[in-house]
This record gives sequence, structure tokens and C-alpha cells, in this order.
Amino acid sequence: MKSNLFNWVIFIVLSFIWGSSFILMKEGMKGLSAYQVASIRILSAGIVLVPFGIQSFKALPANKRLLVFLSGLLGTFFPAYLFCIAETKIDSSLAGILNALTPLFTLLIGAIFFKSRIPWRKWAGVIIGFAGLVLLILAGNKTISFSYMGYASFILLATLLYGINVNLVSRYLKEIGSRQIATVAFTLLIIPSFVILWLTGYFNKEELSRAFLYSTGASMVLGIMGTAVASILFYVLLKRAGAVFSSMVTYGIPFVALFWGILANEEINPWQIGCLCVILGGVYLANK
Repeated sequence: MKSNLFNWVIFIVLSFIWGSSFILMKEGMKGLSAYQVASIRILSAGIVLVPFGIQSFKALPANKRLLVFLSGLLGTFFPAYLFCIAETKIDSSLAGILNALTPLFTLLIGAIFFKSRIPWRKWAGVIIGFAGLVLLILAGNKTISFSYMGYASFILLATLLYGINVNLVSRYLKEIGSRQIATVAFTLLIIPSFVILWLTGYFNKEELSRAFLYSTGASMVLGIMGTAVASILFYVLLKRAGAVFSSMVTYGIPFVALFWGILANEEINPWQIGCLCVILGGVYLANK
């Protein structure tokens, strides 16, 4: 019972961190390009974890190092750029729906390519949760713009990569520690993220404007909290609760949106409360 309660605590914390990440992405892109925000995000996460990453790399079995690096690419590196690029064009409502496809991709990839046996409860929970999310957006009277569908496909690809990574870690890195995976992966990603940041002309800025410094700070917070800390927590949850429940963290993001809405004195209607209960019921059913 205590173990299950701790899983829910991690779930809630991750939902809050990643739910707030979208705000930081938008703030970062006020003074920087999408590529620069994503690069600073990964670079700052890697620098923070370097002291642990070097030690963890030495202790990591040689035959697992490439898999850990691949996990970093699939679970963080490519999605970070894909999300930032998509956020320059599509609205948050469509992004929220597409991001919530992660659990579905996790199930499908696990069943098709990894031959995972998935109980009907998990399928039902994921589908119910996703339906609740769609209804929540409709209940909030938010209009969804389907312009720039090419950019929407970037988030679709990112969620597909998330699904592959979750199954990869569950199957082949089960015996490797959560902190070890995250620290090694981000340490190895320092060089490619720095190269991309340099190629975008970030270091050629002659005038350090207020917007430039503010966006850089927002991107660094996004990297340290939304990437470094959150990734370690996610790998912990993945190993404790399994692929399906951990991937359903994306369903917790609407609760974070509700929280920010309450702080901003926004009106919350009964339909939205009901939809949140449907989402929570789906998550509970998948983890039962």
C-alpha cells in the first residue's frame, strides 16, 4: 500500500513539473528560437548532472552504454526540439491532445514490437483517460485550430519516440539504476546540444537584452527542473510502476492546468470537474 502511494506521489510531482514546462517553453521562445530553447534545456540539464554522470558512466556495463545514450536521444533530445518547433505554430489545446497519445503509443509499441502482454484493464484505462482529456478541452470551450498540421506532426512524432523509449527502458535497462540512466544520458548529450546552440548563433549576441536574459533563464529552469529532475523521477516511476502507468503522467497535465487556472481566478465549470474525474478514473483503472 505504501509503495503504491509513493508511486502516486511521484506521478503528481511529475505531472506538476511537466505541466508547467509548456509555460517555460513559451517564455523561453519570447527571446530565443525554438532550437536555442531546446538546446539550453538539454545543456543545462547535462551540466547539472555531470558530477554524477561521470561516476555513473564508469559503473555502467559496457554493453548498456549505447542503449542508455539511445534512451536519452529518444526520451529527451529529439522530443525537446520537436516540442519547441511545434509550439511556435500550434495552439496549446491541440498540443495537449497530441501529447496525451504517449500512453497509447506505449501500449501499441509494447504489444506489437516488444510482445508485451497487456491486460484489458490497462487498455481500458488509457482509452478512458484519453477520452476524458478530449472532453475536458471541449468542455472548456477552447477552439482547436487545425492549421499548421505539419507542425502538429512534430508532437505526434515526439510521443511516438516517448513510447519507444518507455518500452526500451522497461525491457533492456530494467537492472540499471534510475539516476544512473538519467545522469549518463544527459552527460552524453552535452556535446550535441552545445554544437546546435553554437550553430544557431546564440553566442554571437553582442547585446544582452532583457528579453534574451529572461528567455535564457526560463530555458535553464526548464532544463534543470523539467528535464534533469523530472527525468530521474520518471525513470524511478517507470521501474516501480511499469510502462503504462508511468506514461500516463501526460494525463496529469490537465490537473496542473486547472491549478494554474484557479490561481488566475479563471471560471471552472462542473463539466470540467467531471472530465477530470474521468481522466483520474482511467489512470486508476490502468494502475489497478
